[in-house]
Amino acid sequence: MHLDWTALGEVAAVSTGVTVAVVVAFALGVLGLARVEAAREGAADTGSSGGGALGITQAGLCFLACAAVVAYGIYLIVPQFH
Repeated sequence: MHLDWTALGEVAAVSTGVTVAVVVAFALGVLGLARVEAAREGAADTGSSGGGALGITQAGLCFLACAAVVAYGIYLIVPQFH
């Protein structure tokens, strides 16, 4: 039996790369939520509003990207979806 190590290496590289990308996207989403909290604290201290819209947008887009990757992975795994 001959194993194709190149194919195994490619699968390992792609899965590692996608995992790192999803973790980075999720971390950026959490950073966006932290930006919202910082804007709320700053608004309470200074009496101004705003500044949290960018954080909400960042968090929403990052979490949406993570959800899309997870949904695509489920689509690839479950044969009834094909």
